[in-house]
Amino acid sequence: MEAGRFQALAALKHRNFRLFWCGQLISLMGTWMQNMAQGWLVLQLTNSPFLLGLVNAIQFIPLLVLALVAGVVADRVPKRRLLIITQSSLMLLAFTLGILTLTGLVRYWHVLILACLLGVVNSFDMPARQAFVVEMVGRDDLMNAIALNSSIFNAARIIGPALAGLVIGRLGMAASFLLNAASYVAVISGLLLIRVPGESKSQQVETRILEKIGEGLAYIRRTPVILQAITLMASLSILVMNFNVLIPVLARNTLGQQAEGYGLLMSASGIGAFAGAMMLAVLSKNGPQRRLLLGGATGLCLFQLFLAFTRSYPLAFLLLVFTGWSMITFTASVNTTLQLNSPDNLRGRVMSVYALVFGGVTPIGSLFSGSIAHHWGAPAALATGAMLGILSLIIIVVGLPYKKKSRLHRLAS
Repeated sequence: MEAGRFQALAALKHRNFRLFWCGQLISLMGTWMQNMAQGWLVLQLTNSPFLLGLVNAIQFIPLLVLALVAGVVADRVPKRRLLIITQSSLMLLAFTLGILTLTGLVRYWHVLILACLLGVVNSFDMPARQAFVVEMVGRDDLMNAIALNSSIFNAARIIGPALAGLVIGRLGMAASFLLNAASYVAVISGLLLIRVPGESKSQQVETRILEKIGEGLAYIRRTPVILQAITLMASLSILVMNFNVLIPVLARNTLGQQAEGYGLLMSASGIGAFAGAMMLAVLSKNGPQRRLLLGGATGLCLFQLFLAFTRSYPLAFLLLVFTGWSMITFTASVNTTLQLNSPDNLRGRVMSVYALVFGGVTPIGSLFSGSIAHHWGAPAALATGAMLGILSLIIIVVGLPYKKKSRLHRLAS
């Protein structure tokens, strides 16, 4: 038991990671508050599930366009400095939305523009943040660090939406956005205190962007263990993992809930994801396991399918707990598989593809789910996505052979 607890916190023995982890714990809580408040704001401004889906799509379109370029940037510049710039920009965007809402000037088009700018910044933030983890902890503690990052992401996912529901009900939506802006101070402070050896060395200016992108894509294509994981992530991101877009519609129109009930539903998936992340932290000494990756993908589809047919709020809450557990098991397993099978000079580009298929394809999924929900309701959108997800899972596992010990996996180990 003592060994299990120690293993669950192994990455925290690294000073740089402790600083980063503590800053993220505070900042991510604010991020989830804003995510919840933004969805509720759009519904109040438009009363349209489709326009809600459009905001989510616009937020991720820049990632679809810029992710591969951002991967090259992440491989060429100091990641810590890049993250300070991106996190400061995110703070400014949250502050702007908070002031617009506080003054009563906010309109739907404001939310669209700010969501697009948020997407631009996240396009550069995501691959740099993912690839920066191994620089802080090394390969031996990488999976543990990813699991611990997932644990705070989902702890914030539990607390943030529930807190946002209370804040909206008592202080208004602007307070959620402004609190999120303030939360970035923690992560920026942590990044300023981190010291990475060799960071001050001059970086070679790289102009062959397309050639460098091609190197990363070719590496993925000839590495079966990475190719299958990336393809699975892409298909489930489009079809299944956009269920958060549907939760506000499900909460209000199907389950008859208001802001506080919606916030608790959003927290439910976070509870499950947090539990799943802690389980992965304990198991991290064994490295990424294919059975966890495929089990998480299967559970994500099945629990969302069950959610589509429930009209009970307590049962919906429970199903979202299991959905969150499955999603974090799947995504953390994919993340670790990619990083451990990527050499240092390509990791930023490989993780930019991860960012692309994790978030960049979200506009397709958001518009897909939002359109179905607009015409036939959230349950129909949930069921359609889940059934197509199961079908795609079967096709990919059968159609893309998996080699347990690929050449690149051996190099990574």
